Amino acid sequence: MSFPIEKFRSLRTPFYYYDTVLLDETLEAIKRELRPNQHVHYAVKACTTPKVLHHITQAGLGADCVSGGEIQACLDAGFPAHRIVYAGVGKSDWEIELGLKAGIFCFNVESIPELEVINELARKLGKTAQVAFRINPNVGAHTHDNITTGLAENKFGIAMEDMVDVVMKTREMTNVECIGLHFHIGSQILEMDDFATLSLRINELQETLESYGIVLPHINVGGGLGIDYKQPDEHPIPDFKAYFSTFNQYLQLRKGQQLHFELGRSIVGQCGSLISRVLYIKQGAVKKFVIIDAGMTDLIRPALYDAYHKVENLTSQEGKECYDVVGPICESSDVFVKNYTLPVTHRGDLVALRSAGAYGEIMASGYNCRPLPKGYTNEDF
Repeated sequence: MSFPIEKFRSLRTPFYYYDTVLLDETLEAIKRELRPNQHVHYAVKACTTPKVLHHITQAGLGADCVSGGEIQACLDAGFPAHRIVYAGVGKSDWEIELGLKAGIFCFNVESIPELEVINELARKLGKTAQVAFRINPNVGAHTHDNITTGLAENKFGIAMEDMVDVVMKTREMTNVECIGLHFHIGSQILEMDDFATLSLRINELQETLESYGIVLPHINVGGGLGIDYKQPDEHPIPDFKAYFSTFNQYLQLRKGQQLHFELGRSIVGQCGSLISRVLYIKQGAVKKFVIIDAGMTDLIRPALYDAYHKVENLTSQEGKECYDVVGPICESSDVFVKNYTLPVTHRGDLVALRSAGAYGEIMASGYNCRPLPKGYTNEDF
């Protein structure tokens, strides 16, 4: 990725920068791998920057939302309601009503109490809600514990042993229609075996439903495909071929079934960087620190997940030195990288924290009364 460094010099830092050329190339790579019965809903929680959303909807993708605010953001960005799915363990009444009034494609339901509320709200509005049940497949994923979602101990989804009962329950309801099953086992998954295991579990569950004479028209396998945080330039676009091929090989769809994916990080992760300016170089008792004006309020992933982001000095190529790169927040966890080799760095240098397009700007906070970072794209320069 190249950066318009001279343009950056006049901007107030920190800010996010998105390369929409790379974003478009990523979207095209996805579309090349899709079969006619396969559909991708962009996981909106990764990034809702308006220009990013515009490129994604122009590419023809749908949206995967987890709040009423996200539904509204997608409608405002031009996503057709019939391509929006809505998931989440705690849907408020107003959020459900928003989805019903907009006519979204599907509610991914996570409990019987939620199903009952959707049915009642749909009845009051004179609507019929299409629902898919999120089943917890008790499939682990090789990823961070905080972003694993498919184990029996997690808060997400309906237990497998309750699947038949909840599907049958919709037949007693007047204002919901069960159209499918939904799954999601976690995020930042790089081992295709995890998706193969999920596929085999879905095959078992479909066989169980068929023993009761039930075949549903839609299967949603969620998302979770990861990106290369350590070498973003070597792997700017994830291996979508391997990802989709895994499901094509292991998942046994029934005749006419439609397959849905909910990709987020793999679409936008590599196109975004957090741009920051060096405030001070501080020599500590045992370490030398690069103190930048971006902090955990702007990019919380390192503090929250111990996540790694490659740091690049954009304006110095002078030798090498080892630093801890830290932010200005009054928290000891406000550290981006430790014992990290950079060119000799000076006050005023611009640095980029790479692979920050997903769960970066969207998770920023106003802690310490700090202003939220702005977002720019290459189209702004």
